[in-house]
Amino acid sequence: MALNYVWLALFGIGMLVGVLRLIFEGDTETLPAMMDSTFEMSMTAFELTIGLTGTLTLWMGILKVGEDSGLVARLSRLLSPVLTKLFPEIPKNHPALGSIFMNISANMLGLDNAATPVGLKAMQELQSINKDKASASNSMIMFLTLNTSGLTIIPVSIMAYRAKAGAADPTDVFIPLLLTTFCSTIVGLLVVSAYQKVNLLQKNILILFGIIALLVAALFTTIIGMSEAQMQGFCRVLTSVLILGAIFIFLFSGFRKRLNVYNSFIEGAKGGFHVAVSLIPYCVAILAAVGVFKASGALSMLQNGVSWFVSDVCGTNADFVGALPVALMKPLSGPGARGMMLECFTSFGPDSFVGHLASVLQGSTDTTFYILAIYFGSVGIKKYRHSVVCGLSADLAGMIAAVLFSYFFFGG
Repeated sequence: MALNYVWLALFGIGMLVGVLRLIFEGDTETLPAMMDSTFEMSMTAFELTIGLTGTLTLWMGILKVGEDSGLVARLSRLLSPVLTKLFPEIPKNHPALGSIFMNISANMLGLDNAATPVGLKAMQELQSINKDKASASNSMIMFLTLNTSGLTIIPVSIMAYRAKAGAADPTDVFIPLLLTTFCSTIVGLLVVSAYQKVNLLQKNILILFGIIALLVAALFTTIIGMSEAQMQGFCRVLTSVLILGAIFIFLFSGFRKRLNVYNSFIEGAKGGFHVAVSLIPYCVAILAAVGVFKASGALSMLQNGVSWFVSDVCGTNADFVGALPVALMKPLSGPGARGMMLECFTSFGPDSFVGHLASVLQGSTDTTFYILAIYFGSVGIKKYRHSVVCGLSADLAGMIAAVLFSYFFFGG
């Protein structure tokens, strides 16, 4: 229901602003631009979804091999002591635990192309044990909150965009971005745990966070002192090793079990196409509303209003407002937020305070409403319950942390 209100608000506010600009300013360009944006963003949504088909098909096939070979089940048994504490509704050793782990791992390593198919697979498995097929279960909400909080250890794509924009050191956002995503994840976990009465102060959960902290420390120790080129090369090699290694392990597990790996892959891959097609309406709905809101000028008005309030009313530093469009767009549209970040690079420079803040905001959280739309849409969930509140809580925490850490590391 909350997503319905947000969707209607984006359209409604955009339409209202467009009409008011026509009446009071005589602006005859805004309404046609809004109309054009609905078609452009609808096409963008279609192309985005169809472009996802190949990746979905590949990873759904790989996952099917892992299921048939028993590898996913073994992963589930290995992770049950930890994940069953966060997901008490999931039966012990259920395949969903393995898919959830792989999705979270892919997100942490910045492997978006691998994370989405695995996440959709996890949602299908969670739906299979969901008693109310139209309503999101507690496990689904916990899983999506971990997704929307966007915990990332290696922000490969952001560093690549900064390098392309000519940043003196594309990797200088690594530490503030890591701290920011950690804050958003902690807040998201706390909020969803409060709703679901999950005790986070348990031995297995604390061990998991300890392992994550050690991995982060090891990674930081490895890359500290590297030159820009060395770090970019290291991240590319590490990403390639992880993806190709995962594919090899899954295929080898099928071969070792004397499974007909090819047939198993084809059977799973068929589902990738159907999932991609089912996502089209949800992507079109979200991106079309975002296009109208932005084209109407409502986003710019909001930005100017915040700038006035912070600088003139509160009398505080308003340098962060230049990157505000990235923060506002991030929960709605990943491509939209990325476009705003690149616009900040062009207008202010990648090494400016706004350029740094835009980079940190881009990696602070994930696209909450987009994730909710496609993940819940893929399994026919209609009632989102407290998922929107949990996701937006993580978003807000990430935005605030991004601003604070950017002022600390880059001034303002």
